[in-house]
Amino acid sequence: MKLLTLPGVFAPISDSWMLADAIRAETLGPGSRALDICTGSGVLALTAAQCGADTTAVDVSRRALLTVRLNARRAGVSVRTRRGRTFGPVAGERFDLIASNPPYVPSPRPDVPRRGASRAWEAGHDGRIVLDAICDGARGHLTPGGVLLLVHSSLIGTEKTLDRLRRAGLVDVEVRSSVRGPLGPLMKAQQAAGTIPADVEEEDVVIIRAVAP
Repeated sequence: MKLLTLPGVFAPISDSWMLADAIRAETLGPGSRALDICTGSGVLALTAAQCGADTTAVDVSRRALLTVRLNARRAGVSVRTRRGRTFGPVAGERFDLIASNPPYVPSPRPDVPRRGASRAWEAGHDGRIVLDAICDGARGHLTPGGVLLLVHSSLIGTEKTLDRLRRAGLVDVEVRSSVRGPLGPLMKAQQAAGTIPADVEEEDVVIIRAVAP
């Protein structure tokens, strides 16, 4: 998949491609509905659309949504775009698949940025502001048997995510896949800022899967 990214839009890296592979492994097709939260370049939305799903992409960035529309046109698929945070733009709607590569890098600031490229990765002191909102709201936007797929770093707490999803009422919660490697440049930058311990050298990038009862 060849993607364009407008200035200020985060280009997909390995975690997005891992999640795209997980989307392809799900049962999607004509008549199914998919939602990509924090879409960025739209790689996950385009993957779901190419699998045949009626797909919606959500992001706070206007440039990101324009990027999605451009990439969808180049790929010959249709993706509906909506601007806003997490589930706000799709209130009352349900989906067979929800996928997200949310901002998950710990930041010196306690909240999420309101503007700028760092909106794509900074997520508060613990890196969980956006992730926790998705965990809490997913069940109300999934069809029975619908699947939630998330990707994030083990540095922000894999078990925390699994526990939160279970408390939110989802079932069959599991780590679908995990890849261990050295810290990426964004994590290293925050390590220099003191938000990640200096002795941490590696992280696991995990794909978490959960199902709506």
